[in-house]
Amino acid sequence: MVKERAYAKINLGLDVLRKRPDGYHEVKMIMQTVDICDELTLEKREEPGIALRIEGAGLPADETNLAYRAAALLAEEKELREGVSITLKKRIPIAAGMAGGSADAAAVLRGMNALFGLGCSVEELKKLGVTLGADIPYCIEGGTMLSEGIGEILTPLSPPPPCHLVVAKPDIDVSTAFVYGHLQADKLAFHPDIDGMAAALFRGDLKGITDRMGNVLETVTEREYPVICRLKQRMCETGAENALMSGSGPTVFGIYTDPQKAKEGALAIEEEHLAGTVFVTEFYVV
Repeated sequence: MVKERAYAKINLGLDVLRKRPDGYHEVKMIMQTVDICDELTLEKREEPGIALRIEGAGLPADETNLAYRAAALLAEEKELREGVSITLKKRIPIAAGMAGGSADAAAVLRGMNALFGLGCSVEELKKLGVTLGADIPYCIEGGTMLSEGIGEILTPLSPPPPCHLVVAKPDIDVSTAFVYGHLQADKLAFHPDIDGMAAALFRGDLKGITDRMGNVLETVTEREYPVICRLKQRMCETGAENALMSGSGPTVFGIYTDPQKAKEGALAIEEEHLAGTVFVTEFYVV
């Protein structure tokens, strides 16, 4: 038996440089693991195939699930004769812009590599993972990373200084395909200073990080869902250094230096029914 944790991510900064001829968008973003995770238990089974059981969410447990697809991909690649049983306990919100599905797939790849003694390197797992999703290579490693290309070109960065986070997902689901499909990458008036943020991370300068937070996908998602603006505003009103939407949304996070203010911010969001799921957490440093 092997147990794995699948950690969620947020984007401290997210820029889209252009839409490529192949239809993908070229991005430049800083990804950060947070201390919110799903838990996976993997066990061998004598008969071939994959048995996936999901607790805590009404997700399909078949070949449409990224965790299932990751297991099938690795089993086929390594010609495994035995099967695998996977129990997935969901905690990361679904369709939230926090890479929950990608994190689960990454955890399955890591877990099966250990369970079956496959000896795959991290780079091998990342090459397999990117065929299923652009966020999976990042989720295999986690931490603080500059992410470029379609998200698969990763450069480790210095972790941010310790602080407190409020992470809030409103009761709406956002389609990543819809957001990117409606993004006018060639008409963006603002591009976050990703290089400046990377330098601030190196210096351990929290204000230099929070002052540069920005996400160009907000130009689409905020227009469709005004609650995202309200969440950001409420976090800043309750003492956050800054607040931002993660990924394509709708999750919003605020960075606080005062743990009491973070708790008060989360309570205000819950009392005003701005989000159905609210966490008070921290960065997870790998």
